[in-house]
Amino acid sequence: METIKIIKTEKYLVLKYEGEQINDDWVRNALKEEGEVTIKRFYFEVCDLLYEHDFDDKNNDEDAEVLPVEFILAERDGDYYRIKKKVFSLNNHFYFHSSLKLTRKHFIAETKISILKSIDSLVTENIRIGGSQESQEIFMPFEMYEDMIKNFPTTHEKYLYSQARVASIIKNYFNSTTDAEHKFEKYLNNKSTITGTNLTKVFKKYELVKYETIYDKLTSMLNNEVGYSEDQWQNEILQIILLLYPKYIFATKTVYVPIDGNKKKFLDFILIDSNGNVDVIEIKKPFSKVIMTENLYRNNHTPHRDLIGTVMQVEKYLYHLSRYGARGERTLTQKYSSELPENLSIKITNPKGFIIMGRSKNLKNGQLADFEIVKRQYKNVIDIITYDDLLQRLKFTITQIKKL
Repeated sequence: METIKIIKTEKYLVLKYEGEQINDDWVRNALKEEGEVTIKRFYFEVCDLLYEHDFDDKNNDEDAEVLPVEFILAERDGDYYRIKKKVFSLNNHFYFHSSLKLTRKHFIAETKISILKSIDSLVTENIRIGGSQESQEIFMPFEMYEDMIKNFPTTHEKYLYSQARVASIIKNYFNSTTDAEHKFEKYLNNKSTITGTNLTKVFKKYELVKYETIYDKLTSMLNNEVGYSEDQWQNEILQIILLLYPKYIFATKTVYVPIDGNKKKFLDFILIDSNGNVDVIEIKKPFSKVIMTENLYRNNHTPHRDLIGTVMQVEKYLYHLSRYGARGERTLTQKYSSELPENLSIKITNPKGFIIMGRSKNLKNGQLADFEIVKRQYKNVIDIITYDDLLQRLKFTITQIKKL
């Protein structure tokens, strides 16, 4: 059987070729006649032989077994083997780390495509494959290199692709055309894709500390709410909201918007997301009985007047903010330009409101059910969130991170 092996020595990376035919020494014959030979896309000359005696004509017996022939594929250069450029007709130097176990597949793809030549045509710098994290050199991790090789198109994939291209044209004329496009898409969907570093695992420890710290902070605040002034409470909760809702990159308080004539109304807080869109948030201290009434009205628990008043307040904020329009966008952009990313313009486009208030843990089942109806009623414009909702979200997030 015809075989190609890649062997490491102290000085060289060696390609060892053993022919399929016992008495066919075609490699040495090509070297004698032409001075060069190409073996499965590997190009060598006589001077690349590992041993000079490999070229000697010591055996004229046509029935004698042909011995393997060995060529120098790369030379040792520090911690790497440097591939000879001429082997693959390269413009750039390619280095493989000395710790790697290499085979033919790391150089030639299934479809006889030279992998190094393909990379070489795309870059204008030397390439290093493999290395240690402490290295000062830029290198491609060997795992990523192997993943890339796995995703080189196979002969079968190229066949399916050509069939799909042809079918996409002839199906317009012949109804019996096989759905080759579907076959090709199905093949691609089933084919394993390149996977990089698992970022979830990389940041798991950090995320766990982050959310556990927020949970402990919020729990401590709720146990000692009387120790906070309203301003202190709002500022602390706003920090938590920005961490729980990373879409928002900036928050500010006491924003004035014009209403009628020379009158102005101030908004407690506005949130600005990474696209410059503005939303409004109202933060109340968590007094326990400000969500739903305990008494029934026609068999229903109704929203507490504090909740109704806060909803009305936020709706007015949104109304006046929307009326502010393009003039408001220019004014707010100019006012906060030094605190926002460069060239980010504030946009007032269907702003949404958030209300953070009250506790839901002591509500009875009937109150909770009616409260859910109230929340859904305003969902399109205002999100009503209790402090127990925040705690539950944090608990679920922490539990999910621990499962990763």
